Amino acid sequence: MPVAKIDGPPLPIEKKRVLIKEITDAMEKAYQYPRSVYGVIIKENSPENVGSGGIIIADKIKSAQGK
Repeated sequence: MPVAKIDGPPLPIEKKRVLIKEITDAMEKAYQYPRSVYGVIIKENSPENVGSGGIIIADKIKSAQGK
């Protein structure tokens, strides 16, 4: 079973529905198996738990907002 794993910031459930459908559509097009065999896992990470370039993402967001 092909599985796609997504790590990213939290999303509203409506956007998760769209994301999962579109990823499933792409996998179905590529692999040409029945839709029922694909899995999509979304792992949400809060900005306080992710860093980039040695800086916590939450701090980058605050800085970009001028806080």
